[in-house]
Amino acid sequence: MMTIPLKQKKVPLWQIIGLTIAWFGTGLAGKEGHSETALKEGDRIPEVTVHTGEREPFNLAEAVRGKTSLLVFYRGGWCPFCNTQLAELAKIESELGERGIEIFALSPDRPELVKQNQEKSEFNYRLLSDNEMNAAQAFGIAFQVEDELVRTYKENHGIDLEADSGRSHHLLPHPAVYLVDPDGIIRHAHVNPDYRDRLSAEELLKAVEALSQ
Repeated sequence: MMTIPLKQKKVPLWQIIGLTIAWFGTGLAGKEGHSETALKEGDRIPEVTVHTGEREPFNLAEAVRGKTSLLVFYRGGWCPFCNTQLAELAKIESELGERGIEIFALSPDRPELVKQNQEKSEFNYRLLSDNEMNAAQAFGIAFQVEDELVRTYKENHGIDLEADSGRSHHLLPHPAVYLVDPDGIIRHAHVNPDYRDRLSAEELLKAVEALSQ
């Protein structure tokens, strides 16, 4: 089972290929489409509660109030694409901090896994547990993973979505990045059903720069 590494390391090519084949082999990549309900620029983020690694309730709207924030939804510590994205984000964490931007990264991982990953990570931004998928659903980016793929992940790749989330909902979020202003309004949104497509650090910095103009 993959977790966020203590030091950034290359993900074995065989594992990336295996996961990609598993996803495309079931016809799921891109099949679920871009949800019409996904929040977009100009929308206000919803009042929703997730949890910290210590299982403490965490009100997302309250946390971002009064400051510019970056919300990152990722599929879990098992996902090599997500781990690469989080490591890339860490490279610009200090620059974002200098601009007063706080980062929150949310996944379906249960609080215990979130805590483990946070302790192993080299970054300071906060990881949060959305294992009930309340936030992902409220943002309109949750989708159902078909039973066939759930079994393939578990039997062929050792990825147990139920064990990782502590739930049997078989829901995952589309990878998403939201730049939110101090009033809770989304100023930049990047959501794509293709899990390989992630907002680059360079693109993110451009969005931040545009927000400050």
